[in-house]
Amino acid sequence: MAKKRNIIVGQSGGPTSVINSSLAGVYKNAIERGFDKVYGMLHGIQGLLDEQYIDLSTQIHSELDIELLKRTPSAFLGSCRFKLPEIHEDKAIYEKIFEILNRLDIDAFIYIGGNDSMDTIKKLSDYAILTGQKQKFLGVPKTIDNDLWGTDMTFGFQSAVDIATQTIDCIHTTAASHNRVFIVELMGHKVGWVTLHAGIAGGADIILIPEIPYDLKHVISAIQRRNEQGKHFTILAVAEGAISKEDAKLTKKQYKAKLAKRKHSTVGYELASQIEKATGLEVRVTIPGHTQRGGSPVPFDRVISSRLGVAAAELIAKEDYGKMLIMKGYDVATLPLEKTAGKLKYVSPDDQIVLQAKHLGISFGD
Repeated sequence: MAKKRNIIVGQSGGPTSVINSSLAGVYKNAIERGFDKVYGMLHGIQGLLDEQYIDLSTQIHSELDIELLKRTPSAFLGSCRFKLPEIHEDKAIYEKIFEILNRLDIDAFIYIGGNDSMDTIKKLSDYAILTGQKQKFLGVPKTIDNDLWGTDMTFGFQSAVDIATQTIDCIHTTAASHNRVFIVELMGHKVGWVTLHAGIAGGADIILIPEIPYDLKHVISAIQRRNEQGKHFTILAVAEGAISKEDAKLTKKQYKAKLAKRKHSTVGYELASQIEKATGLEVRVTIPGHTQRGGSPVPFDRVISSRLGVAAAELIAKEDYGKMLIMKGYDVATLPLEKTAGKLKYVSPDDQIVLQAKHLGISFGD
């Protein structure tokens, strides 16, 4: 009798509009390659710890169901934000996870997610090696922030940029008609890829991102310079994690304490207040928020999400494990988990795209 080969797959972190395309790719390719069961964790590793999982064949009955899954909004399996402790800190949690995996006769574990998700599978892979477990692990890169180190692109990013750009495009109408300053606050706590790309695409005049601390005086000067040139409106694309040069000098503890006392709820509203006080201009704030995670995914994201899902199943069939799938240009490649887990891909002030944006006349407040 042939040995059973079972897979378990989970989704983790912030959802994207296209996250289910990769899940559909994993399922379809795994079944076609003869795997016996494909289980789905409900709400990621946190759900698995509570023994919440399903046999996906009970939910997917036909090719039509697979096609519909690709177009299902939100994470079909549910998501979580759960960071595993280090192995030496809590071995019991690892023992419980592997007891469940062994009970389900799982050979391969695929996790679709961002930085914490890659950290999770790296820890699980390390534990499996240390304790002689049979399970192997693969990561599929999903995050709207495009901040996973080692991959040129993560699916969900282009769709988020598309929505953020549409927001800036729509703001132009009111900004130009009423000679206002508009701040569009976009997602990006630690990295500014979404704000950078959307700011350039949408024609923002000032872009503020976490990696390039801004000087308020330079921001105000850029606004006043536009007014002097007869351009009586200014649009700022501001990442939610944008930080001033003054605050960037603080320790994490000091900055956290300052944020706790901040009068305004977000950096966008704080900047609006400061700009109004310094210039006397009317300032408005727009925050698209979680709309950047939803809506209809752009074709590019649909394509690479499906490709990465298929590639994950192909790697398992080849027994090529311990890796995260990546995009190099437009090609799918792999990277060992130890080279990417826990690392962020930041925007560098010297990145070509930043320098080219400055040549377009965009200010970064620095």
